[in-house]
Amino acid sequence: MSGPVTAAADLRRLVVRDLRRELRVLDGLIVNTALPVIIMILFVYVFGGAITTGSSGLDYIDFVVPAVLLMSGGYGAALTAVTISDEMTGGMIDRFRTLPISAWVVPAGHIVASVLRNVASSAIALAAALLLGFRPNATLSDWLLVLALVTAYVLALSTLAALWGLLVKSSQAAGAFSFVVLFTPYLSDGIVPAETMPAVLRAFAANQPLTPIIDTMRALLLDQPMGSAGLVAVAWLAGTVVVGLPIAALLFRRRTAA
Repeated sequence: MSGPVTAAADLRRLVVRDLRRELRVLDGLIVNTALPVIIMILFVYVFGGAITTGSSGLDYIDFVVPAVLLMSGGYGAALTAVTISDEMTGGMIDRFRTLPISAWVVPAGHIVASVLRNVASSAIALAAALLLGFRPNATLSDWLLVLALVTAYVLALSTLAALWGLLVKSSQAAGAFSFVVLFTPYLSDGIVPAETMPAVLRAFAANQPLTPIIDTMRALLLDQPMGSAGLVAVAWLAGTVVVGLPIAALLFRRRTAA
């Protein structure tokens, strides 16, 4: 069993390895850079003129930016499932099994690399929003809290992606997770106001995890009342990470034990 210092060094090496690999894949790098900008332009110029923001009274760009920030980081985080699945079935894990590293380090390395990479994607989306006319009035502390929320969201989603990648047996099945992540924001209060949805969808949107996260980010960025959304958002994110990380380590250990 490696000690904490050795495990931390192993984790750092795996994170650097994952980031370098991503930088070498040109098409993936282009997607990670261009997708946030494309999503922002699509919502502001294509959908923005046709969607009203209901009782919030916000301009559509102000309304939709929090959801787009999460979508931009979340889509890349969901692809962690494919990366892990490929390694589980492609022979790389056999090499790791011969090394004296802790079982949790390999999935944790993918998760940490995903957080660093996809928070950057959210930052690109924010830059695009500012160029398109988004004008938040957040304070420095508000911005820090928004950064913490985006980071925690990407961390939670990367953890779930790691779990899914360890559960399924093929990269094709692992890729299904990204579609779920990409379309879930549409069934929240992020793209259109939940109050405009039919009753069943409105109930789902009001009680799914993304809605309190988006509402909290919107309150921080636009100086609006937050209510209980912040506490609910933190509970969802913290619970996902605290429960998911140990399960991911356990699944990895079991799949590599044979």
